Formats: sequence, structure tokens, C-alpha cells
Amino acid sequence: MKTLTNTELSYFCGQMSLILRAGISSIEGLYMMQDDSEATEEEKKLYIGIKQYLDEGGYLYEALEKTGAFPPYMVKMTRIGEETGTLDNVMEALRRHYNREEEIRQSIRQAVTYPVVMAGMILVVILVLLLEVMPVFRQVFRQLGSEMTGFAGFLFNIGDAIRNYSIVFVVLLVVLLVVVILCTRTEKGRKTGLAFLSKFKFFRRLRNDIATSRFADGLALALRSGFSPDFGIDMVSDIIEDKVFSAKIVDCKQRLIDGAPFDEALKQSEILSGVNARMMTIGHRTGSSDIVMEQISDLSQKKIDTSISNALGTIEPVLIVVLSLVIGAILMSVMFPLLGIVSSI
Repeated sequence: MKTLTNTELSYFCGQMSLILRAGISSIEGLYMMQDDSEATEEEKKLYIGIKQYLDEGGYLYEALEKTGAFPPYMVKMTRIGEETGTLDNVMEALRRHYNREEEIRQSIRQAVTYPVVMAGMILVVILVLLLEVMPVFRQVFRQLGSEMTGFAGFLFNIGDAIRNYSIVFVVLLVVLLVVVILCTRTEKGRKTGLAFLSKFKFFRRLRNDIATSRFADGLALALRSGFSPDFGIDMVSDIIEDKVFSAKIVDCKQRLIDGAPFDEALKQSEILSGVNARMMTIGHRTGSSDIVMEQISDLSQKKIDTSISNALGTIEPVLIVVLSLVIGAILMSVMFPLLGIVSSI
């Protein structure tokens, strides 16, 4: 079965949390979720599969793992919740975690999609001018006994080349679309795409903020469940995709092994810095590291949203100016020579 989306995972965890906190067993809760009129056939099959495994005496985390629909991080946290008797709290924390994961995913999609759509619109407008408008102007020039020269002639030749080799351009466009689909729909493609985007400073900062938010949110969940910082970091390392940030986590774990305090290990490995590092120092000394980690995750998420909003706010007027300049240059390259011919008649 395909892996559930962040929204589906958040819904499942939220339902299980409510059920467990009401004193209802996991099996009875799954019966209730299965009988929900809004549940899809796919969801009902999933609930039946989990329930059958539980009826045989298995643990919930084993049933989740067996379905193949739940990520390893959730399976691990469910196992911890069952072993410590805090499954209801773990499920609620996982609900918040996957809500935040979905917010991060939407932020990334917005950061990439909007500029691509705007650039595509600009390309369409330019193609219409080159393929449809320029031939009309060329006909006007010929009727007036002249030919398009200079920049206007150059633009017409470009449009003519696009028309003559349209099949080649269509093939290139299809290849480009396939590459985009692979970069968004496959795991390997996403990693390749992210590696390419990380070459740009803005996306490097954005990836670091995303990794910080995920790290802090996951670690807050582990610490809240009563686990040691080093064990929590081991668990959270599974949900971090950024190789640079993963290297920082490895360095942090080594510093903890060498005896460094938790807050100092996070600071020295450069996982946290500035305000976040100072907050963690206070949290560690007051025994509220889990609360501080949750606050750091919230701050990182707000920073992500602000960065994307500022970038989009800058990109939109820039693209509009570029579009205006391109259209203006194309039209002026035709209108000035045409006005000169008309005035000489």
C-alpha cells in the first residue's frame, strides 16, 4: 500500500489520540474509524488490515509497520508510546508533527511553483508575439515596400526558426516536463532537485530552516516522551533529508558521547545558533528542553513562511517588470521603423 500523505497521517494520529484518551482500546477505535461514513474504501481496507493484526495479539506499531503505509518515524514513536504507556500523548504529538510537515511541504511547493508559473506565462506571451504578431508586422512592412531589419528582423528570424523546428522544441518541452515530474514525484528525483536548488543561497537558508524545524519538532516529541537527548537525536535523524544538517547531527551525537552538555553540543555542532541557542541553554538549565524545542520549531516555521512571503513579494514585481520590458522591446523594435516608413510616404 502507498505511504499515507502528511494530512492523512495527521488525521489518523488525531483520531487515535481522541479514541485512546476516551478510554477506548485501539481495536474498538479502529472499528469506529472503519464505520465512519466519510472514510474511503482505501482507508477502510487499511483499518481492517491493522485491526486484523491486533486481533491476533500483535502490537499497534507492528501492525502499522506491516501495512507499509506509515513512515518509519511514526512506527518508532508508536512503539515508544506503547512501551511507556503514553500512546495517547504520542499520537497527539504525532498529529501536530505531521501537521507541521504538511505546512513545510506547502511552503516549499509555493516557493517553487509560483515563480515557475509566472515564468511560464512570460514565455507564452513572448511566443505569441514572435509566432503570431511578428508575421503580421512583416506583412505590413512588405505592403509598404520595405523589409524588417535590425532587432525586429532578428526577432522575426527567431520566431521563424521556432515554427520550422517546432517538433524539436515540443520534444524538448516534453523532456523538460518529464524531468520536472521525476523531480517532484520520485524520491531520487526530489533529492536531485533539492541538491540543485541548494546551490542557491536562498534555498540553502530555506533548507536549513526546514531541517531545524523538523529536528526541533521531532526532538521535542522524544524529550516529552521521557527519552534522553542522545536517544531522541538518534530517532530524529531519520526524518532529516538535508545531508549538511545530518552531518551536524552526527557531530552533535559525538559531542554528547564525549560528555558535552546537551545545550553546548547543539551549539558547538551549529545545529542551533543565536537566539535559538540561548533559548536552549535556558531550557536545559530549567529542565524544560522539550518546551523550548517546540518553541524553536514554531519560530523556524514562522521564519520559513516569512522568507517565502518576502521572496514571492520580490519575485512578482521583478517578473512583471521583465515581462513589460520584453514586450516593450519587441513592440518598439517594430513600431519605430514602421513609423519612420509611414512618415516618409
